[in-house]
Amino acid sequence: MEQGERNIVERLEAATAALEKTLSRLEERQGALSGEVERITATVEQSRRETELTEKLAAVERELAEVKAASAQNVVNPLRRTMPAATAEMLAKHGIDEGPVDVHALDAALSGLSLEQRIAVKTQLLRTGAIA
Repeated sequence: MEQGERNIVERLEAATAALEKTLSRLEERQGALSGEVERITATVEQSRRETELTEKLAAVERELAEVKAASAQNVVNPLRRTMPAATAEMLAKHGIDEGPVDVHALDAALSGLSLEQRIAVKTQLLRTGAIA
């Protein structure tokens, strides 16, 4: 029986060695497959990010075009288009009506005011779009 037991032990050792080889091959394949899945996932995530960035870029370009169009119309502050009554009265006394203002006539009309007051009046006129 000793010979039979040796044969069984040898066959079990050979089977164990074959199983170990098979197991190492399976582990190698599993590692290779998981690496491919990770690369595919990274590629999909990158294309989503590119799409998001493309959409943001298009939105910014539209906004930039709107701002350029507004500046082309010489509208400094589109929310305020009227000048204060005191400013309008002061300009009317010097013969300056609403609409585009002649810079030389404006300087002559503002000559009696202090520097700060002249700056304030010109700022108001800029806001209304009367001067560029």
